Amino acid sequence: MESFFQTHAFWMDHTKSTVRRALMDNIDWSYRLIGIRGPRGVGRTSFLLQYAKENFDPNLHQCLFVSMNNFYFQGKGIVEFAGRFVARGGKVLLIDQMFKLQGWKEQLMECYHKYPYLRIIFTTTSVPDSDEEDTELSAVCRFYHLHGFSFREFINQKTDNNFRACSLSEILKDHELIMKSILPKVRPWEFFQEYLHHGHYPFYIENRNFTESLLKAMNSMIETDILLSKQIELKYLPRIKKLLYLLTVSEDSTPNVSKLAQEIGTSRATVMNYLKYLEEGRFINMIYRPGDSFPKKPAEVKLHNTNLMYALYTPNMEEQTIYETFFVNSLWRHHLVNKGRRDGQFVVNEDTHICVCDKLKRVKAPEGSYYARYNLEVGHGHDIPLWLFGFLY
Repeated sequence: MESFFQTHAFWMDHTKSTVRRALMDNIDWSYRLIGIRGPRGVGRTSFLLQYAKENFDPNLHQCLFVSMNNFYFQGKGIVEFAGRFVARGGKVLLIDQMFKLQGWKEQLMECYHKYPYLRIIFTTTSVPDSDEEDTELSAVCRFYHLHGFSFREFINQKTDNNFRACSLSEILKDHELIMKSILPKVRPWEFFQEYLHHGHYPFYIENRNFTESLLKAMNSMIETDILLSKQIELKYLPRIKKLLYLLTVSEDSTPNVSKLAQEIGTSRATVMNYLKYLEEGRFINMIYRPGDSFPKKPAEVKLHNTNLMYALYTPNMEEQTIYETFFVNSLWRHHLVNKGRRDGQFVVNEDTHICVCDKLKRVKAPEGSYYARYNLEVGHGHDIPLWLFGFLY
């Protein structure tokens, strides 16, 4: 146990404060079991360490951070270890990459029943198990989702500001007022292209070769998280990777499921399942027509964020495609985003029409539509700078 406390103290000494994630203030920390979901690269480990650093003195041994990468847990499990921690006066156990431990849901529940005064906060993949909703854990554990940096968080990190998140209603109705609180301190559009290239994943702060690090994280996500969570045989791994590649190089954002099935050598139903797994892994976003949903074929498939476009060298790197990808990625967490009647047009929350377009382009859109305009610094009326939608979280 002492070696684990020593490792914890080392982490506390070497954890750097970057930007405080908004999720930190949205969690009800009173729950005895809290799960932090997220894809690789968005800062799950740093999030746990930051929570420990903000709330516990490492010398008191009330909080302990451990990782399931440690082979100790593959042999001993977590239940006995948690008991020893509680016997030492431990109150909060932080477990990173919990999903890597076989039978992890059952072991968490055993801890829950054995140690009523212990709180466990753990991280896991964004890809849920096939039977996860039917487990006892889902009834007692509160799950939260950690996402990559928003444009707002990126600016806060780069400029040491503390701009708050805005609601969609505020951005649509009061964007001119919001500008007055931002522009005296920073010119956001000067950071926008940098964010589109590498700002979504917090590891850009420490890694010199961002693209190589991102590709490595993507491969690990497919090879470990998706295959492990969905219990897919290793021999089918090339099919999933090839599907992602085909989606990346396609000039048409509307997927031809039959053609994709033929090219990767499987059925249409399997392709749709693979698309769902890639969406859960935060590789793609599937955009449907209003009223449609999975398992129907989506109207459009876009990469989850623009960083992926640059890392995968997407051939279709036109301004319009890049900015539509940014827009969808900024809204999908808390809003329903459907495809509108024309290209570049979206229906948000079933009743709000927003068109992504250049600042000078005249667009035929439904009456009352809003325009998320790129290359626009300051908006007026229904014309809103596209970058401001990056302040939604």
